[in-house]
Amino acid sequence: MEVAQPKDLQQDFALARRRHAELCRQKRVFDARNRIIGGDAEAWDLQVHDQKIKEATEKAKHETFAAEMRRNDKIACLLEDRQRRDRKNLCKAINDFQQSFQAPETRREFDLSDPLALRKDLPARQSDNDVRNTISGMQRFMGEDLNSRERRRFQQEQNREWALQQQRERRDAQAGQQCAEDLYRQTRLQWDETAKHMQDLGTATRRAVCAAVKEFNKNQATESAERKILEKSQEHEDNLAEISNLLHGDLLSENPQQAASSFGAHRVVPDRWKGMSREQLEQIRLTQKQQVQEKLRLQEEEYQRDRGWDRQRVQNARTALLLERQQRRQQRDLRRALDRSNLSLAEEQLSQKKYMKEVYTNQPTEDYFTQFNTGSR
Repeated sequence: MEVAQPKDLQQDFALARRRHAELCRQKRVFDARNRIIGGDAEAWDLQVHDQKIKEATEKAKHETFAAEMRRNDKIACLLEDRQRRDRKNLCKAINDFQQSFQAPETRREFDLSDPLALRKDLPARQSDNDVRNTISGMQRFMGEDLNSRERRRFQQEQNREWALQQQRERRDAQAGQQCAEDLYRQTRLQWDETAKHMQDLGTATRRAVCAAVKEFNKNQATESAERKILEKSQEHEDNLAEISNLLHGDLLSENPQQAASSFGAHRVVPDRWKGMSREQLEQIRLTQKQQVQEKLRLQEEEYQRDRGWDRQRVQNARTALLLERQQRRQQRDLRRALDRSNLSLAEEQLSQKKYMKEVYTNQPTEDYFTQFNTGSR
């Protein structure tokens, strides 16, 4: 049996402590829920501390609000009591005022229920000018007034004055009408004299105008007759001149020179041209023959040119066919060479795979993969 030395015990203790620390570290590292590697622990602690301070602040704020609410409730209760007392005092004051200053006899409709109303009431009619004698009361009718005699005497005097006034107005109206008739008569006579004078002046004026018109018409007739004679003689002279011009002019004589234009010898005047001459017709026919020959020559040249292009096109097609055949042969040779190259490469790759299978014979097992991720370092 070996004796345990203090040094050995110390080493064993250190080894056990390291093993325990390693186990704790593995638990922290391999536990995805509690792992804090890669995080800021101080920041997290600071956040927790801030959260606690925030919660404490919120709690203090809620307590303050609760105290404020309790104080407001007390104040509301006191105000409600005061309002109730004030309402009671107001009702009492209103009742006292009504009893003192609003007695039943001071009301507006008290006379409807007054027990002494008949004793206090006035008679139905005191005089003719009583304001209470309304139409609906039927206390006063026409002709039943108290001072009917004075009223009748006043009415008679008033009728007499009206009659005298009407007589005066009638006399004044008759005098005014007579004056108006006299004035109208004088005005009518004056108008008649003026109309007669104007009629005489109009008659004299019409006579003078008729005489002047008659003289003017006479002069116009004389001038018209003379003008017709002159026009007739002038027309006769014009006709003679026209006949002479037609007989001796170029129109009827068919002079070809009359169609010559002032713009050149190659142009003519259409309304004077009588047709082409024989020389001109011969020249036109000769020109047409030359044009036909020129057209035949051009057609022959075009035919020869088209044949040349056709030969050139056939030659080009033949050359293109030969080139295409040569290109196909070259592509076939290239494809064969490529196939041979691919075949040789495939054989080399197959031999390489066989060699790799012979060399690398060690296959990894599960023990090889389980040795990873077993430590915390």
